Amino acid sequence: MILIKNATLYTMDKINGETGYVALKDGRVEEVGTKLDESRFENYEIIDANGRTVTPGLVDPHCHVGVMEEGIQFEGNDTNEMTNPIYPELRGLDSVYPQDRAFDYAMKSGVTSVVTGPGSANVIGGTFTALKTVGQTVEAMMFKDEVCMKMALGENPKRVYSGQKKAPSTRMATAALMREWLQKAKEYHKQLKDFDKGVEGVTKPPFDMKLHSLMRLFDGMLVKIHAHRSDDIMTAIRIAKEFNLNATIDHATEAYLIPEAIKESGVPLIIGPTLGASSKYELINRSFKSAKVLEAFDIPFAIMTDHPVITLDVTLIQAALFIKDGLSRQKALDALTLTAAKLNGIDDRVGSLEKGKDGDVVIWDNDPFDLMTRTALVIIDGKIVHQV
Repeated sequence: MILIKNATLYTMDKINGETGYVALKDGRVEEVGTKLDESRFENYEIIDANGRTVTPGLVDPHCHVGVMEEGIQFEGNDTNEMTNPIYPELRGLDSVYPQDRAFDYAMKSGVTSVVTGPGSANVIGGTFTALKTVGQTVEAMMFKDEVCMKMALGENPKRVYSGQKKAPSTRMATAALMREWLQKAKEYHKQLKDFDKGVEGVTKPPFDMKLHSLMRLFDGMLVKIHAHRSDDIMTAIRIAKEFNLNATIDHATEAYLIPEAIKESGVPLIIGPTLGASSKYELINRSFKSAKVLEAFDIPFAIMTDHPVITLDVTLIQAALFIKDGLSRQKALDALTLTAAKLNGIDDRVGSLEKGKDGDVVIWDNDPFDLMTRTALVIIDGKIVHQV
């Protein structure tokens, strides 16, 4: 049991920037508030924040940590199964290496939860998983085994499969393959549900591992659609609407160029990475002004690193550069915590300091968005895992 007092508290709920306290018990947030009666917590370990900023642990909403291991090439890279463009049955969970050094770097940088999984070589690439950044096994780290399905548009699938002399080698074929398999899964889902309901004349379809995994989208499973360029973003929106998908558009590099269309669509975004070089053509319009535009249009968005494209330990540096170009500080913090959790359907566990949620807390030794700031204390599931 831990009580953190005298905190400049950002719960991402009702208390943001006020002096307050957080009580943790049995790995969860027991209580937060601004008026502390310390006598009620006499058996707790007392930590005096001395006015320092206290936030929820940061959440990375899209990365490949543990799947693309730090420091080695083929042996530790299980990100893309580039033998077929359609692989919905794959699970990122089965590729995670818990001893990847990057988990430790992330945790010490205040990133306590990550959503990690397959890359974007495939049109449909499998599912992401939600992990804490400490633990000796995947089972110990994982708090949601399959968060969402990954799909991809744009350069990556066409580059990979045109090199193999098979589809897709164009954006048209990528979209067509995505539609084909979504339609197959929709029909499979309907037939299976009708059979379960006892609809007359309906037989049980033969088990198909791809379709059985993909059909979950028609029960509301989230889908991440990788799209950088504005035309790919609009294709993603088009397909999401056609099939009534619960989708986010991830990367969304050129979304700020078409904010009216994004706003009208109602599809939320997970933006980034924006730090670093434009390593391919579809990134040439990347801009740190993008987040400011999205905020101005009140478009829901979170910020991702795509680790290891940029590493998890520079999460706050990237966010600070968005702030430098006009994003509000509160919106930046929200995009790294509560919205990052909401857009992956894990906000019942992480993303804010609210009663009953996981006890993931960070005490910062200065302004979180200051380059020189470090984590003074990191708590995951109510346990101190890092302290300076």
